[in-house]
Amino acid sequence: MIISVASGKGGTGKTLVSVSLALSLKDTQVQFLDCDVEEPNAYLFLKPEINISRSVNVLVPRVNEVLCTHCKKCAEFCEYNAILVSPKKVEIFSDLCHSCGGCTIVCPTNVIDEEEYRIGDLIGGKAGNIEVIYGELEVSRPLAVPIIKEVKKHISNGKVVIIDSPPGASCPVIEAVKGSNFCILVTEPTPFGLHDLTIATEVLEQLKIPFGVVVNKSDLGDKKVWEFCSSKDIPILLEIPYQRRIAELYSKTIPFVEEMPEWKEKFQNLYREIERLINK
Repeated sequence: MIISVASGKGGTGKTLVSVSLALSLKDTQVQFLDCDVEEPNAYLFLKPEINISRSVNVLVPRVNEVLCTHCKKCAEFCEYNAILVSPKKVEIFSDLCHSCGGCTIVCPTNVIDEEEYRIGDLIGGKAGNIEVIYGELEVSRPLAVPIIKEVKKHISNGKVVIIDSPPGASCPVIEAVKGSNFCILVTEPTPFGLHDLTIATEVLEQLKIPFGVVVNKSDLGDKKVWEFCSSKDIPILLEIPYQRRIAELYSKTIPFVEEMPEWKEKFQNLYREIERLINK
């Protein structure tokens, strides 16, 4: 089973929920994929012993300037403006390139080949019964999707897979949740939380991924999140109240389910409810 944990906005508690769920499934083989590659932080809580660390590269064009006729066909083809051709020079903007390889095909003189360009790292390890794999996007690199794809290549069919997704509703989120059996949407009862939850539900409906909602800091704000979920027949799977103890533990990178064991049972019930919703 693949369960992704997403949210319309950052700071709602995705990592809190995903880490807590993973740690609560103590009798289950769990694989945890942190696909929030711009700022992965689940490893701070899970504390895996690292045994995998390698760079993630993409292919970008390299032009033989000596043989290039500067015909501009490659620049005209590139939808991302990653190639600039002047009368005397070809400039490649590697951070804009999406590695489609089209420029190598349209070049009439075959003077374009490809070279590897590092965009980040893939890191993995073990934390008890939990296999942890995450990606780190290099600072200033704009392409998160290739690293998310690299992380998801390691999905194990024999385990419960929990994917900590990036915030928002853009391409990295879609790549992270794609292929999931179920998605947990974490929100908070605020106008911003409701606004971005609405967008996230529209994305999942388009992707045809079943989903439910976890309300974090549930005793703050108003009741409009509950009203929205009721109107759309969206199940609310769990409510986590705002508690100073939880916040203090989180600030120390201590999973609150380890110090407040009554919550492990609640997350186990959450998992059983997800199984029920998938199989109904």
